[in-house]
Amino acid sequence: MRLIDTHCHLCHGRLRPHVDAVLDRARAAGVEAVICAAADLQESAAALALARERPDVACLAGVHPHDAKDAPADYLARLDRLCGEPRNVALGEIGLDYHYNYSPPEAQRRVFAEQLALARRLGKRVVMHTREAFDDTLAILVESGLPGQDVVFHSFTEGPAGAARALDLGATISFSGIVTFAGAADLRRAAALVPDDRLLIETDAPFLSPEPVRKMKTNEPANVAHVAACLAGARGTTPQRIAEQTAANAVRFFGLDSRRTGG
Repeated sequence: MRLIDTHCHLCHGRLRPHVDAVLDRARAAGVEAVICAAADLQESAAALALARERPDVACLAGVHPHDAKDAPADYLARLDRLCGEPRNVALGEIGLDYHYNYSPPEAQRRVFAEQLALARRLGKRVVMHTREAFDDTLAILVESGLPGQDVVFHSFTEGPAGAARALDLGATISFSGIVTFAGAADLRRAAALVPDDRLLIETDAPFLSPEPVRKMKTNEPANVAHVAACLAGARGTTPQRIAEQTAANAVRFFGLDSRRTGG
């Protein structure tokens, strides 16, 4: 089974010290490539350094909404440089998060809009985070003029109506371990609506361990196989088919070099 984990935080403190063993376990589970996400400039630089070391790792660069208030004056110039590196495949993760409001909503919206403008100028794909802010996220995305087909909604949590709105924009939708949770029936109904060619899977490790390993304190890319199995049930197909389709989608969407990822 060929799997690609399109979103995990390998440079998080719970994973980075053990990253070689983590990636060995991922490979044993059929995960041939991972995309290392970033939440701030420091993590973006660390993700790039790791991706330069590992042919099975690609990376993102971006400022998460939680960190918007701390973005330095030159953050866009620094992201511009990071996004120009060959191992960088998208700008992210960026967006809005009104659940915690670790950064004021006004700062979140400004930094989100600025990063969308940068992505449009650079012609980069975007990995989107949205939590309890779906309407504002869509409004700012539409205002940016960035093509919807250049956007993936990572760790999607909206129901069927939200999925339809994202799909109407042309976006791709990625599902994490949340889709496996017992209380996520509405999310599984949304997953059943996504066209085959706009579906991705991820772990968001070290967070969001899926069933049946939800008690695992530190999630790992190897567990993306459980997400694939859950989506297979929701979509009336096989885990093998989900793995093959989402891997092909990841290679195409992010422009991954299949010779380096093992594909």
